[in-house]
Amino acid sequence: MSNPLSNPLLVEYLPILIFLGIAIVIAGAMVAASLVVARQKPDSEKLSAYECGFEPFSDARSKFDVRFYLVAILFIIFDLEVAFLFPWAIALGDIGMFGFWSMMVFLGILTIGFIYEWKKGALEWE
Repeated sequence: MSNPLSNPLLVEYLPILIFLGIAIVIAGAMVAASLVVARQKPDSEKLSAYECGFEPFSDARSKFDVRFYLVAILFIIFDLEVAFLFPWAIALGDIGMFGFWSMMVFLGILTIGFIYEWKKGALEWE
């Protein structure tokens, strides 16, 4: 009968399986400990509709202002711009003039888009 550790696939994944087993045991022990140690009798405030004590003012399915989504989308666009700037700045010495001018075109397009949304009033909050 062959040794199960002679299988190269099992040898490669054995540390991962051991790690997952340990993680599951620790997570289960933490959940069990919290159930044993923690107080399991919430008071009336905890069982109310909101922990702050307020009853809901209106239906939770009311219409949501589209401007919140617009601000979120604009944030993502300009956040990605910054995410591209860091590796570009680090590798600028290696990529040369082509990389420099490619990023200038990228920044120019983003600047034009920013000016467009500014002129359209997307950044104005009434």
